[in-house]
Amino acid sequence: MKTALAPAFSLSAEERTPTRPAAWLRVLHGCQPALAWAGWLHVALLLGCLLLWPLDERTVTGLNVWIKPAKFSLSGLLYLWTMAWLLADVPAAGQRSARRIGRLVALSMVVEMGCIVGQAARGTTSHFNLGSAFDGAVFQLMGVFILLNTAAIVWALGLVFRHRPFGSAAWVWGIRLGLLVFLLGSVVGGVMAQRLAHTVGAADGGAGLPVLGWSTRHGDLRAAHFLGLHALQALPLAGWLLGRRVAGRGAQTLALAAVAGLYAGAVGWLFWHAMQGLPLF
Repeated sequence: MKTALAPAFSLSAEERTPTRPAAWLRVLHGCQPALAWAGWLHVALLLGCLLLWPLDERTVTGLNVWIKPAKFSLSGLLYLWTMAWLLADVPAAGQRSARRIGRLVALSMVVEMGCIVGQAARGTTSHFNLGSAFDGAVFQLMGVFILLNTAAIVWALGLVFRHRPFGSAAWVWGIRLGLLVFLLGSVVGGVMAQRLAHTVGAADGGAGLPVLGWSTRHGDLRAAHFLGLHALQALPLAGWLLGRRVAGRGAQTLALAAVAGLYAGAVGWLFWHAMQGLPLF
């Protein structure tokens, strides 16, 4: 039996698939401590935002000021711990690079969340805010670290092609294509940054879906951005399921490729639909 903090690449197949949350967290901390601890910071931020939500009546773009940082805290937590889990399956030869990628991603997310929470505390927006020199500097700082995070994902994509992760063919291709479609979602984020807005056909704000805030009257690029980024969870999960149900490496690869193609097509359709100025619902 390996020690509690043994890296996943040194564990048996059974040990790399822990069934208890405590074992799962030990794998994360053992392989990717930076991502693991950055995730715990996001847990603390999420709890703080949920506590402040009913106590603070201020609104930004029509939503309570703490809704956005709460959403980003939850999304960031999923992203950080997903990256830690996926990089844990990189074999020993690639683990030095995997840890460096983890540190870059953790740093990028901590800085971005610091900007989002700080601007929420000030009662203003964090993204696309050029209202003052300070607001513009905060937005530019976020942009720098978003680019750093994107570069880390490109590095991770190259890494998982160079060093095949452990697991079935469907799982491996779920990781690879999940990272690729994540980058597609990042491109949508770049379009929003270039436009300095996420709504198409009107100013940001106004009538929107509860909590999410996506416009119900105009196009909103956030839907495509959301779906693209969460390919990082959806496609590896699809790969894990296909690996258990489909026999043969070739059949698994083709099945996962079909799922990934449909998923990427949905991201593309949502982007096109929003750019026409049409609401999702």
